[in-house]
Amino acid sequence: MWRKLPVAILAALLLLTGTAYAAEADINLETAMESEPDEELPAGFFEDEYIPTDAAGLDVPAPSAILMEKETGTVLFEKNADERLRPASVTKVMTILLIAEAVDSGALSMDETITCSAYAAGMGGSQVFLEEGEQMPLSEMLKCIVVSSANDAAVAVAEHMAGSEAAFAARMNERAQELGMVNTHFTNCTGLMDDPEHLTTARDIAIMSRELIKHDWIKQYTTIWMDTIRDGQFGLSNTNKLVRFYEGATGLKTGYTSSAGHCLSATAMRDGVEYIAVVLHCASSAERFESAKTLLSYAFGAYTLAEPKPAEVLPPIPVTLGKAGFVQPVVAEGTKLLVKKTDAASLEVSVELTEELQAPVEQGQEVGVMTVSLGGKTLSETPIVTSEAVPRLTWWDVARQMLKMLFIGAQ
Repeated sequence: MWRKLPVAILAALLLLTGTAYAAEADINLETAMESEPDEELPAGFFEDEYIPTDAAGLDVPAPSAILMEKETGTVLFEKNADERLRPASVTKVMTILLIAEAVDSGALSMDETITCSAYAAGMGGSQVFLEEGEQMPLSEMLKCIVVSSANDAAVAVAEHMAGSEAAFAARMNERAQELGMVNTHFTNCTGLMDDPEHLTTARDIAIMSRELIKHDWIKQYTTIWMDTIRDGQFGLSNTNKLVRFYEGATGLKTGYTSSAGHCLSATAMRDGVEYIAVVLHCASSAERFESAKTLLSYAFGAYTLAEPKPAEVLPPIPVTLGKAGFVQPVVAEGTKLLVKKTDAASLEVSVELTEELQAPVEQGQEVGVMTVSLGGKTLSETPIVTSEAVPRLTWWDVARQMLKMLFIGAQ
């Protein structure tokens, strides 16, 4: 009976999400949504507005928040970022991360069949109403988890991967420790239960969110606004309104319980730079979206990702007693810096290079350093390394060269 929602209720739900989905698709769909109170937000709520260019001027109502850049991991803003709080369904960022890693490692296939157990089917809260024994490919289950925060689908996949939800939660904690999430402890894969031991922080959520979006293909799911399962008979609706209304939004996960409040890990990308804004324990859905939007817009407005390079091509370095007379130095990878847009043109790049090398020379051998500074303050030091190996001349190589020189001289 759960799959037979009246058309009037469906229409109301669609209106509350602020979408013209019903008009775009001439099909009667049920909509699975996260079990939380929804709010109608005013027109223009998600549009960029004036944002201070200094973090000190930011007004973020969320009790706990953090803003991080994906590429460098630089933290641009934090507020009670290490306070341990209940994350609600934002928990599923770690669940999704473990799934993504298993897929990329080949341990799981997207067309692998997942069977729902009686335990998984009994999950409450956000769900797609899986029945015991119902089967779906992992691709569909993942869509249910990411888009509709389906607790039943999350548990079904967790059981498939680890044998039980408890065993999967243990793996979640192992991965959290590996990532340096020192203030996190998971007791389940959903965040549904208000377990007093199921706690994390805004900083730790940003860390696992950053790790998840490194799997770029996951954005095929995290950017879905509306979709269906069961051959179009059951609709999915994303509760993350940023996906629909905020420019560049790439995800990531909402959450709500009465104890955790309204939570969100929001990601967005513009001009090749991606940011993560985590807000926890907000008093309303509007407050969490306003807080996340403010943080993201501040980052996009004030910062840029610079990739400093030497002003001139690095000269080859002479090699003594080498099978090649020179080796080309190159700047090692990882030279990107997040800087304020107003400072980008003032970055100073200096280079120190070894004048000469003696063979043998290894590929990747450090031969110098590139220093980036601003106003006399060092921002980064990046190694300069050799682009290839240069073996040492053997005695036979030396003898042959001497014979060649003698022969040429004799002529």
